[in-house]
Amino acid sequence: MKKIFAVALGILTAIGGFLDIGDIVTNAVVGSRFGWSLAWVVVVGVAGICVFAHMAGKVAAVSGRATFELIRERLGPRMALANLSASFFINLLTLTAEVGGIALALQLASSVNYLLWVPVAAFAVWLVVWRVGFELMENVTGLIGLLLIGFAVAFFLLGPDWGELGRQAAQLMPTQESPATYWFYAVALFGAALTPYEVFFFSSGAVEEGWSVKDLGQSRLNVLVGFPLGGFLSLAIAGCAALALLPIGVEVGTLSQVVLPVAEAGGTLLLVAIILGIVAATFGAALETTLSAGYTLAQFFGWTWGKSKAPAQAARFHTTMIVCLVIGLGVLATGVDPVMVTEVSVVFSAVALPLTYLPILIVANDPDYMGEHVNSRALNVAGQAYFGLILVAAVAAVPLMIVTGVGQ
Repeated sequence: MKKIFAVALGILTAIGGFLDIGDIVTNAVVGSRFGWSLAWVVVVGVAGICVFAHMAGKVAAVSGRATFELIRERLGPRMALANLSASFFINLLTLTAEVGGIALALQLASSVNYLLWVPVAAFAVWLVVWRVGFELMENVTGLIGLLLIGFAVAFFLLGPDWGELGRQAAQLMPTQESPATYWFYAVALFGAALTPYEVFFFSSGAVEEGWSVKDLGQSRLNVLVGFPLGGFLSLAIAGCAALALLPIGVEVGTLSQVVLPVAEAGGTLLLVAIILGIVAATFGAALETTLSAGYTLAQFFGWTWGKSKAPAQAARFHTTMIVCLVIGLGVLATGVDPVMVTEVSVVFSAVALPLTYLPILIVANDPDYMGEHVNSRALNVAGQAYFGLILVAAVAAVPLMIVTGVGQ
């Protein structure tokens, strides 16, 4: 049982990273408009986050220190400040969307307007961050989030035509959509898979749990189980929309439309399980982004940090998280669409990816920090290849967003 719970950090990180509110809706949008023709992006993205999360986890386990702290020390405050500015802004956008996502999921369960759930969601996130232990938080949230496997159940119950799905997956450019729109969603899915807060939370969580060199096997297990699981569920969500909505021309625009295929395939019981899974996944993502806000700022400035630290011991760390939640609450009070906030944050996250992953690649190759555990040649080749893709996505993201009107 202990070994099963050992992968909880990877499960929580993967579900919170791959399946936050924007990703859930975006995968369904992609499925309803493109079928499985963008499935390759999910596969590429999963492999990419596995490469860099493995590096970040290894750095934390070997050095006993979190990524952001080492970035400032190794590359200097100027480079780290550029990284901090970009990632903190994107993290704040994502946190805002996740709190709104919890509220949207609760609206789906209760029919009460999501704006009334927003303060409840923000308070619940703060309460868990303040009072619940790290292991309990990751175990409960990650395991309840596994109810999203219901999307895979619904996918098979819908009776997929594997030949048609294979044809879609092999079709690089669907004729019914413009090339710019296709590539916009390709960049958005890629950026969503490698969202910066995932590696910051993963490495900081490893420090919180006291990983050392003897835990390198556990780090690999977290990466190789958690992130592929998130990718698999992403493909299942897109597949459900491709099977149930694409043939009748329904384009997903709301969370209620996302779960329509589930209700059609499995009825009320499966729908209830999925709604619980969405609440857990968005709640887990809100916890990750809230903690990541505190982690990044505290590690950059050298403050005392850690979820296990009482507010009196790490006042600035806890204050940062409270302020970020209040800002998100204020933004959502304006009535802005949480899904749109996340979709925009995903695009800008693609822009910030080089600032996030180049320092990790550099630190993971530094023998002063890593000793004999520096990257292998194969890991470096994979990291450099993915960094090339990251640069392409970063350059293309904003122009594609402007040209397509955020994918419209």
